[in-house]
Amino acid sequence: MQAWRDNDIPDQNGRTVVITGANSGLGLRAATVLAAKGARVILACRSRERGERAAAAVGGELVLLDLADLDSVRTAAADIRDRTGDYVDLLIDNAGIPAGRLRRTAAGHESIFATNYLGHAALTWLLMPALRAAGAARVVTVSSIAHRGKGFDVEDPGFERRRFRMAHAYSQSKLAGLMFALELQERLRAEGSPVLSVAAHPGFTGTELGAAGARNQGLGAVARPLNALTKALSQSVPEGTLPILYAATAPGVRGGDYYGPRKFGEFFGGVGPARIDPRAHDRALRIRLWTRTAELTGIHPDPS
Repeated sequence: MQAWRDNDIPDQNGRTVVITGANSGLGLRAATVLAAKGARVILACRSRERGERAAAAVGGELVLLDLADLDSVRTAAADIRDRTGDYVDLLIDNAGIPAGRLRRTAAGHESIFATNYLGHAALTWLLMPALRAAGAARVVTVSSIAHRGKGFDVEDPGFERRRFRMAHAYSQSKLAGLMFALELQERLRAEGSPVLSVAAHPGFTGTELGAAGARNQGLGAVARPLNALTKALSQSVPEGTLPILYAATAPGVRGGDYYGPRKFGEFFGGVGPARIDPRAHDRALRIRLWTRTAELTGIHPDPS
């Protein structure tokens, strides 16, 4: 694959894009680039203040979305469908929280799994009618190198019977997202839909995630130096966003593709095919996750 840059993105005029977590980091960069290419960009963010500031800077629209709150997910999906006339060309499931202490949502779900995975799965299912209406739409799931961790127990994703380990919790949320993306593509293909489900990861990128993780663990004093160290050692946010933008816009992308940086174990450098942990290819496990997700969210899967 030749070196691919932002200026290779096709014209986006007439396209409607929804990006979760678009008030900072990878999401904000993707929103900025796609808006500059002519897309109508909807920034789905938890914080009204930060979301409004980002939307104003990008020239986009804000929809309030708390992925850890399934009522908020339902409300946001209805808002997006209403204001777009049920027509969405691109959904980038990007938002996420880092590893941290064990916390539970109001519904009792472990917060990392709920935010990074369950909320995105629910939002994707709820927006599927709008994606189908656009025809050749795409869903891009942002995963991580960390998905190659210890796997997870589909029957106990919330660590109710297992000892909670924060790194394991983050890893399983990213593995679940990638498995969801692959299973979604299988079901879209089976129904003959032109909608594509693809995935990407940013490698080692200097976002605020590490500092946020430190604060989540009660280590606020080290958040600022950790953030500075991360940015010194990692690639820039514009570089890390390239695989996501490629998956979202490049011609020739196929359903089920997974992209990441090309060099140094997929930590840095451009865009290329990324390695998928073999567990994500386990169809029986993916089907069980699909069913379990419906049970945990109370939302009917689409496609079923």
